[in-house]
Amino acid sequence: MQVTRQQILDFLREQSEGSVRDLGIHLDLTPTGVRQHLAVLEGEGYVVSREIRGHVGRPAHAYRLTDTAEALYRKSYRELASALLESARATLPDGLFEQVVAGAAESLARPHMDLLTALAPPERLEAACALLRSQEIVVTCEQDGVGGHLLIERTCPFGDAATTHPSVCGMHEALIGRLTGMEATLVSTLVDGSDRCVYQLAPASAGCERSV
Repeated sequence: MQVTRQQILDFLREQSEGSVRDLGIHLDLTPTGVRQHLAVLEGEGYVVSREIRGHVGRPAHAYRLTDTAEALYRKSYRELASALLESARATLPDGLFEQVVAGAAESLARPHMDLLTALAPPERLEAACALLRSQEIVVTCEQDGVGGHLLIERTCPFGDAATTHPSVCGMHEALIGRLTGMEATLVSTLVDGSDRCVYQLAPASAGCERSV
């Protein structure tokens, strides 16, 4: 990111939004210079603007960051998750700790279940993969040659938390089973040194869907 444009993003993140005038004062730039940088940032999807009503003369706009720009700023979610799991592991009995981790899979799946359960199995599997991709997981799904499917992840959504807490892999296995409506079995993991996580998917037992 070019230095001045990064400074614009930092200012907007701190102030929530700002005008060309605000940015010109903050960066000691001319309005024309500010607008040139904002045009680039807007074209790249990092900022959006709204017109400031009641302004006399040339229309003025207030600029703010988009979700794309917010994603540039590092979040500590993995560190937080790892710390919470470490605390839970240290304070809870094993059985209760496993229930907590399993319950997380249900919580993660719940917002999507109305949509997914309305789909036929092939469409539901593809929709589940699309959902995982929307979370920036590199995932593919292919037939395994014996009537089932393999769901293959080449990136881990949990990073260090999965390395430190193997139960996280079990939680994700349960989540994939819940999303796909199939029996999911983790057969290969990045944590164990493989170049991918592989889940064997088989039709759920008759009359029931896998739940956690």
